[in-house]
Amino acid sequence: MIGLTRRTLLGAGSALALAPVAARAAELVDTQEHVPLWPGHIPGDIGTKIVSRIDNRSGNDAHPDRWIYGVARPELVVFRPANPNGAAVLCMPGGSYEFLAFDNEGIEQTRWLNARGVTVFVLKYRLPAEGWGQRQDAPLQDAQRAMRVIRRDAAKYGIDPKRVGALGFSAGGHLCGSLTTRHAERTYAPVDAIDRLSARPDLSAMIYPVVTLDSPATHIGSRDNLLGKDAPEALRRSHSVDQRVDADTPPLFLVHAEDDGTVPVENSLFLYKAMLDHKRPVEMHLFDQGGHGFGTRLPADLPASDWPRLFVRFAVHKGLLPAGVA
Repeated sequence: MIGLTRRTLLGAGSALALAPVAARAAELVDTQEHVPLWPGHIPGDIGTKIVSRIDNRSGNDAHPDRWIYGVARPELVVFRPANPNGAAVLCMPGGSYEFLAFDNEGIEQTRWLNARGVTVFVLKYRLPAEGWGQRQDAPLQDAQRAMRVIRRDAAKYGIDPKRVGALGFSAGGHLCGSLTTRHAERTYAPVDAIDRLSARPDLSAMIYPVVTLDSPATHIGSRDNLLGKDAPEALRRSHSVDQRVDADTPPLFLVHAEDDGTVPVENSLFLYKAMLDHKRPVEMHLFDQGGHGFGTRLPADLPASDWPRLFVRFAVHKGLLPAGVA
């Protein structure tokens, strides 16, 4: 087992291979459109002072690996393709609900999606342990609102509102799964007419996701940051994605590495079984090597590096992407 991590994937070989991607990411993050989610008061705002901080883990501004802390004003960062095909994806970076792995699991994902005509909205969602009321649902409130804002602006961006998918990584995968299974749940008081729009993704993809918060396979850091330490069993179960699958859960695509030493592969297995039990469309890809936090940074000779192509095929098959996209 190679046990790849966020840090080891920033080695010299990977950095060289990804230089064009990272350089483009550094350019785009400051030039793309930023769309605030909430017009005024943010749900759960109890007056806590939240200070933004960015930690570039790569130590190289030309090839950043930024972790974002302190999200006081959640927003969407929009990345438009040169040739849009009407599909959109809401992308949710991970980071244990403590930070956002904004380049690796956000900005860098826009490259291959934009190349296939997909308009991408990277979500800067609130981090629950930073001082929000109803902390356990603060990220989901942002994700629900984000889907509705995307559909509100569908005409502006040339998007088909019936072809809006969701993509999440690690704790962002848990958020993606929560949105996927709890899209119709009222987690905040409606703010305006936008909140009458659907928050349901038409298709979701969860990459090495946190799923369970109520079993030994959970990622303790994500669970505690979301729910608080010593959260009661009922709260842990109600926020476990596999416990929330129902007859309206949209098609789901899962990716996990068996040597993931951070979020055990059982998380995806639990969710896969729940989808089968409810007879919902699901496709899962397990790889023997890849570790955790790989985004699209895996060496090309590892089979897990093919997951974006597998996702595209699934998305074409389920109608999110038009036929002929490869």
